[in-house]
Amino acid sequence: MIKFPVIIAIITMSVNWSIAKTSDPVIIKPVDGDMTPQIHQILDNTKTEDIHLIFEKGVYRFMPDYAAGKFLEITNHGNGYKRIIFNFNKFRTVTIEGNGAEFIFHGQAMPFLFEGCERINVSNLAIDWDIPFTFLGEVVAINKEEGWRDIKPFEDGFSWQIKQGQLEFPNVDGFSYTYPGSTLAFDALEKRPVHGAWDIHSKPRWVEKLQNGNLRFHEHLRYYPPIGSLLSSKGDREHDRYAPAFDFKTSSNITLDGIVIHHALGMGFLFERSENIKLTDCGIYLREGTNRVISTTADATHFCNCKGSIIIENCRFENMLDDGTNVHGTYVEVDEVLDEKTLRIKLMHFEQRGFEFAAQGEEVWFIKQPSPQRSETRVVNKVKYINDTFIEISFESDLPEGLNSGDILENKTWNPEFTMRGCTIRNHRARNVVLKTPLKTVIENNHFSSMMSSIFFRGETFFWFESGAVNDVIIKNNTFEYCAYSGSEHSVLNITPRLSKTFDSSVIYDRNIHFENNTIQTFGNRIVSADRVEGLVIKNNTIKKTFKAEELYPNTPLIDLTNCQNTVIQGNTYEGNCEIAIKADERSSSTLTVGPNKGFNYKKQ
Repeated sequence: MIKFPVIIAIITMSVNWSIAKTSDPVIIKPVDGDMTPQIHQILDNTKTEDIHLIFEKGVYRFMPDYAAGKFLEITNHGNGYKRIIFNFNKFRTVTIEGNGAEFIFHGQAMPFLFEGCERINVSNLAIDWDIPFTFLGEVVAINKEEGWRDIKPFEDGFSWQIKQGQLEFPNVDGFSYTYPGSTLAFDALEKRPVHGAWDIHSKPRWVEKLQNGNLRFHEHLRYYPPIGSLLSSKGDREHDRYAPAFDFKTSSNITLDGIVIHHALGMGFLFERSENIKLTDCGIYLREGTNRVISTTADATHFCNCKGSIIIENCRFENMLDDGTNVHGTYVEVDEVLDEKTLRIKLMHFEQRGFEFAAQGEEVWFIKQPSPQRSETRVVNKVKYINDTFIEISFESDLPEGLNSGDILENKTWNPEFTMRGCTIRNHRARNVVLKTPLKTVIENNHFSSMMSSIFFRGETFFWFESGAVNDVIIKNNTFEYCAYSGSEHSVLNITPRLSKTFDSSVIYDRNIHFENNTIQTFGNRIVSADRVEGLVIKNNTIKKTFKAEELYPNTPLIDLTNCQNTVIQGNTYEGNCEIAIKADERSSSTLTVGPNKGFNYKKQ
């Protein structure tokens, strides 16, 4: 097993401090050893609100030992004390020119934090870790009856040990996961999740090191990965999202261009309560020639309660362990109505703890059980944070009548317009795109391949508490190829709200989704599944069934409608052997318009 030296040399500064104290550019050159102290000094000694860093091309290595420390609440990650290499929390504008520089991080480090910045431009740099926070091995034998699997572990570039009969990794600077945790099988040739793979939560009874160097995991599984596949683990869910590579909090006018992330200890790009964001020619993918199969351990991009315009253009996202992008707001639950203008709310998911739900002057929707639809709005007057879970909010006018504990609130002010075009997203776990914003959304001219649903709409008042319902979506001129190959059942386009039992499961949730002029080539029948949608248009799409992979859920319909209204299915072409073209319940069929389509018919039941 490779042992990696810990480098803690402090680098002598070569920067002219009279320049660093002005808004003039600071030119940084790569030197051997740990660059963290040098960056810390530059940021500390820059006295202006504007900073401009220019990195000469080369390799820069960063250790967490002398990084800035701070307790952070990071949505969809683990809250805690973080070691931050580039901490931009005191600057109004930040410009970083990478010039092709490579930043190599070590251990539990958070590369970039931007807080309260008004303009950010970052370009042309690559990010990686010397030791990934994952374990990887080839499946060489399984025994379902006795409940074990033999794994030939990867050693080159990975770090792990067997201690007291358990696997510990990444075994870096005293930190290790004490069991495999979230585990997924990858195709060794294609470096993508295995066809029909299921997520595995692995916690073996014990792990035995065999004489030939292989590891025997003693554990009964519901799903056993195929022999020859590569099994990757990322640890337990409480600790496997240390921090994103880039975290933007309450910042605006963000432009990211030509940034590549090969690995991160969480998401790639995370945006929290930020506005006007553009990513162009960015990438999250494996380094060429690597033996790894995982890039980021969570989403490539994630937007939580953002507003303004979000644009993602000509980007490439691959081999993440979660979605390509997720755009959503946050539902909070009414804990108690305190008086006619004041209530106490609760942040419901453990990775929402400490999140800033609303501020003075912002507008909030009230959603009262049993209907999940947005109803009255009120303007926030005052916010009092009791702790990381409970918040008191007072409004400028009286609360809506009939508001009760268990009802939910959604921030109306913080919702973005979203555009994705010219992107490639593939070879990763979960969905290509998850959409939850009521404002205009355009997904066009992209190439998608998904383990689960490719385009996924799921506002939910359950578990994740991610809002909300969409009102204006165009999905056009995209290519969908080899989609929904997870072991669990998915569709290329999947619209499926997940609401708690206190909400009426028949009430319309999403509206006005247009799925037009797309090309779909995949092995399965399930192209569109829609639940509680009004104004769904499926038009002029070309669908071709391929036979290169096993069909996982045969005899399922191309289009499946439940509790929908005013659906239009016209001008589509299908080539394949699907027995059921359209399945629609009574409510959906009563307002359904079909045809003409080529290659399939519909007979109203």
